[in-house]
Amino acid sequence: MSFGTNLVNILILLLLLGGSATTWAADNYTVADVLIEGNRRVEKSAILPLVSVKPNQPFGKPEVDRDIRAIYKLGRFEDVRAEIDSRNGLKVLVYRLEERPLIRRVEWSGNSEIETQKLREAVTLRAPGIYEPQVVANSIQEMKAVYVGEGFHAAEIKEKLTVNDANEATVTFEIKEGEKALVATITFEGNKVFDDDELRGAMETKQRWFLSWLTGRGSYLPEVLENDLDILADKYFNHGYLQVKIKDPEVVVSEDKTSLLVKIRVEEGDQFRIGKLEVEGDLIRSEKELLDTMELQPGDVFSRQTLRLDLAKINDLYANAGFAYANVSPLTRLDTENNLVDMKLAIERGLRVKIGRINIRGNTRTRDKVIRREVNIEEGDLYSAGKLKGSRRRINNLGFFDEVEVVTNKTDEEDVLDIDISVKEKPTGTFSLGAGYSSVDGLIAQGAISQNNLLGYGLKLDFSAAIGGASTYNIGLLDPYFLDYNISLGFDLYKTDREYVDFDKKTLGGDIKFGFNAGEDNKVFLTYRYEEKEIYNVDSGASSLVKEQEGDSILSSISSSFTRNTTDNYLDPSRGYVARLSAEYAGLGGTEKFAKIILDDRHFFPFIGPSVLSIHGQIGQIFQVQGEETPIDERFYLGGISTLRGLPARKVGPRVKRIIETVDPVSGDLVFISEDEYTYIGGEKEAYGNIEVIFPLFPEVKLKGVVFFDVGNSWGEDENYFESFRYSTGAGIRWLSPMGPMRLEWGYNLDPREDEDNSQFEFTIGRFF
Repeated sequence: MSFGTNLVNILILLLLLGGSATTWAADNYTVADVLIEGNRRVEKSAILPLVSVKPNQPFGKPEVDRDIRAIYKLGRFEDVRAEIDSRNGLKVLVYRLEERPLIRRVEWSGNSEIETQKLREAVTLRAPGIYEPQVVANSIQEMKAVYVGEGFHAAEIKEKLTVNDANEATVTFEIKEGEKALVATITFEGNKVFDDDELRGAMETKQRWFLSWLTGRGSYLPEVLENDLDILADKYFNHGYLQVKIKDPEVVVSEDKTSLLVKIRVEEGDQFRIGKLEVEGDLIRSEKELLDTMELQPGDVFSRQTLRLDLAKINDLYANAGFAYANVSPLTRLDTENNLVDMKLAIERGLRVKIGRINIRGNTRTRDKVIRREVNIEEGDLYSAGKLKGSRRRINNLGFFDEVEVVTNKTDEEDVLDIDISVKEKPTGTFSLGAGYSSVDGLIAQGAISQNNLLGYGLKLDFSAAIGGASTYNIGLLDPYFLDYNISLGFDLYKTDREYVDFDKKTLGGDIKFGFNAGEDNKVFLTYRYEEKEIYNVDSGASSLVKEQEGDSILSSISSSFTRNTTDNYLDPSRGYVARLSAEYAGLGGTEKFAKIILDDRHFFPFIGPSVLSIHGQIGQIFQVQGEETPIDERFYLGGISTLRGLPARKVGPRVKRIIETVDPVSGDLVFISEDEYTYIGGEKEAYGNIEVIFPLFPEVKLKGVVFFDVGNSWGEDENYFESFRYSTGAGIRWLSPMGPMRLEWGYNLDPREDEDNSQFEFTIGRFF
């Protein structure tokens, strides 16, 4: 430390003024003894070997200076001085030492944004240990680097040293974190093809906004910004700018250290198009057929993304024919004069490979056969990349596993590959008890037990009960592979008692289901349904249609459905579609007669970033059979959280004014009075659609947000489809909770009637529609 050496140089010149002191003016001194004083924890035996001055031997200032430096280098002393003293009439050389304190504790104060443990990992200061100012200074710099890495450029860290009488110290790092510096602006220089907004939109690093305190938008992470440069270059490559150069960004911290200004320079270059396009090598189809599979064609603007997809198509074409080692390499030549890219695809097909063993690992509860029956490739078959991808998707869509890996391994035979399927199981059963509020059914208490992988055989068991505005009891069992055949067999038993506006309904019934797979993504079901129903508590103002159906009835129907599901994940899809066509006929005995057909389709598309666009539509119609009126409870009632949000539940469609029967007090005659209120009788036709953008809010807890637009209506027998529509829009949140999917959504009615609210919140627990 410079303080010690400077002090030594001064004291060596002027020491011990007075009778007991002498000056260092002479070149040589001789003392009777050399003493060490002031040391408390450091043993003299560790110090004396460093001292070159010896008793009764001449020495001078250079030797004393060298000794002081050697002692100081131990790093254990705050100050080292040399004095010539008189002891018992003899001159002695005394090295007086001031030890540095022993650090007993290291503490932090003022840190709330960064945990103490993370700061502790950054410092090299340890307790117990000798206090070293340079180590403390280094530790402060390391902690500041941690804060800068988290965006707190204005963080200030000071050291507070507290020493007790035993020369033991507590070091406290006092921290003022300041505000987190967010990216205020991202600007570009040299860009003409894309404006600043387009380039900023492609980046993961974003500018701050008014909700940054909640979402964290605007955070600066150097590694993310570095990756953004590749994203920007890729954007240019995908539009034909093959000579683009994205310069390293300039990041400037504002004077108040709360904002970051990012500037990126771009050299765009010229746009290139596809010139000659050829294929050579091991062709399993003609050159024309292979080129026809590609989207890129001569004259098109070059796109690296499209090229990747085209190469993947050709690779899959070979891989699906058993050529597991096929390689497609694009050889390009830039024609800078004409701004063209001449491309030749060199194909090496390699060996045709067969499947050896199919091994399954990681399943402790699920039986092997439950997994194996989802694998649509068998031992001995030709290798097929498409079938392996499809098998992984099918296994994942079982919903039994957190992780599914399907990999191939080489064997001793060059033309044989083994398949290893590794799974990580997750709980497939749930038990829940709770209470809640549904905007449709009011206050409800509910309990449910479900097991989607009963006994490890893939059986699906459901039991649920709810008491409140709607009392329901249901038990169901489904075996998707009955007796290990490609058929499904199951049943449901249920009892309900539900209150509607104009009537109440009791139902006791059940169904038997039979299904089978009709191709890779297709499922066919046949269902027989039997119900004993009672319509009761009919309101006096209800329509004649409702009153005519008051009492007991029996429903006996058979229905069929065809479902095609190509989604990438059944529980949380991001691409693909689900299309379902169902038809039901009631009249196989019983008292109720009708026919109903419904077509439902929902498509999922990757949207901006991790968000997903969902487009859903449904159209249906119920028909009279043998001239009998269609049952009031089988008609189409739209409105509410499952169809048209923001519109009153079950109140979108045909309606009639309420009629009250009363006796004229004067004449005594029975008269009918029309009220201003309406009763809703349901439609015989329906069509509605929903457009949604679903985006993650807190992925770690599976909480998502949604914005939507709904349109639709239901119509009576004498009305035409699409004769009139109702509209709504809104937003909400969705949570895949341990009790099941929960939805809280606010809908705004875009064309409210006089008796309707402008908007409403709706909450439900159940499946997302």
